[in-house]
Amino acid sequence: MFKHRNGSVIKFVTHSKRVLAIAAGYGWLPGARYTNLRDIRTFEEVGFLDIDWKNYDFKRHLEVAKTIRPFMTVAKDVESRDEIGKTIDQAWELSLYSEYVVIVPKVASLASELNRLIPEDFLLGYSVGTNYGGTPIPAGAFKRPVHLLGGRPDVQRKLASIMPVFSLDCNRFTIDAGYGDYFDGERFRPHPVGGYDRCVIDSIKNINDLWDSYDFSEVQKNGKERYK
Repeated sequence: MFKHRNGSVIKFVTHSKRVLAIAAGYGWLPGARYTNLRDIRTFEEVGFLDIDWKNYDFKRHLEVAKTIRPFMTVAKDVESRDEIGKTIDQAWELSLYSEYVVIVPKVASLASELNRLIPEDFLLGYSVGTNYGGTPIPAGAFKRPVHLLGGRPDVQRKLASIMPVFSLDCNRFTIDAGYGDYFDGERFRPHPVGGYDRCVIDSIKNINDLWDSYDFSEVQKNGKERYK
């Protein structure tokens, strides 16, 4: 059901038009929140339609999805058990206008019920721990194709040894680039030459290298055996 376009993990970045254009040159897809589409207007396709999760407006989200037809979007986070039914209903509506829809469970007690409660038509979303939050459910509970939301690129790659990662979005390297740092494949450190664009470019190249050896199709094929 979940098929990559180029045999690799699908990567998205949500940032300025400048960063989106650079990333597109290295196979990444542009992303935007439904509240701000300014920087993606010149792109033929929106890769990832993100949400304003603190002030979520489903009506506005759906209207934008209808207009731009993103490759992937994410439904409202499931932050309590009684929200599951409503979120799934909204995800079905969003799926009419997006190839893939992500459902992000954030209730620890759901760990053993993810496969039963969330239809297999949807990707599971795992919010990588940052200062802005994270997913309280153990990573090992995610046994189906997963979209990683945010976090450090090294942490995202390590999670792929625990769960089958289909796609990810990553903006962290854009913050470090503003300070002259880049991701060298293992950690962030000062760039030997410097310059914002160079930091962004080299970070993206090294993130791509991290995932080059990751075979999602094999992970998906053997998922039931490898991720029991």
